[in-house]
Amino acid sequence: MKTRQRVFAAILEHGPIPASRLAQQMNLTPAAIRRHLDALVRAGRIEVRSVGRPNAGRGRPARNYVVTSDGHEDLETAYDELAVDVLGYLQEHAGEGAVAEFARRRMEAIERRVAPAVEAAGPEVAAKSRALGEALSREGYSASATPVAAGTPMEAMQLCQGHCPIQQVAAEFPEFCEVERESFARMLGVDVRRLSTLANGDHVCTTHIPTSNFHRPLLDIPYGSYGARTRTSTKEASGD
Repeated sequence: MKTRQRVFAAILEHGPIPASRLAQQMNLTPAAIRRHLDALVRAGRIEVRSVGRPNAGRGRPARNYVVTSDGHEDLETAYDELAVDVLGYLQEHAGEGAVAEFARRRMEAIERRVAPAVEAAGPEVAAKSRALGEALSREGYSASATPVAAGTPMEAMQLCQGHCPIQQVAAEFPEFCEVERESFARMLGVDVRRLSTLANGDHVCTTHIPTSNFHRPLLDIPYGSYGARTRTSTKEASGD
């Protein structure tokens, strides 16, 4: 764990706490602890709280540090780091496939909660995509699905996820993104493609979902059959 994160964890556990005591606990110089505290204050993760010193008489109140409400929300990041460490250990001791299997099991649990809403939306891919976005939002992904190229042979839906609860984990283990894509394809019944991911440093996760009957391969149609159908349709359209 990095020093600044250790400082934050100490304030979380012992706050309100003065800088001098933090420095002693962490074996840091006053200048070093001040640098970390100032950075955490600027980031909005901690704040100064003046506390009167008992039996100290008149004088300046003691400056103590406490974690802010935003700082508590940032604890998710600390849990992500722990998860990365745990998954790294799992991969090292149980093999490369162990993380992928864990990712699949995790996504299966999410799919069980989300799939009923997608199925209830009916057979149309666009409606199912919107239902998937709404269901994912309830899971904490801030998701929505909107149409693109409507009325053209390239019409599609784009599913955007503005938040990923496991972004840091997925950045280290892309298996999580891949099993999520596979799950979306399974629930929607079409082949889908990832255009961007938060885990890869993009500002949003974007999934392309084809809705045109001509351009979207159904997952239950063998590749050869779909190819034959496409070639036939193209030939008919050209009048050959």
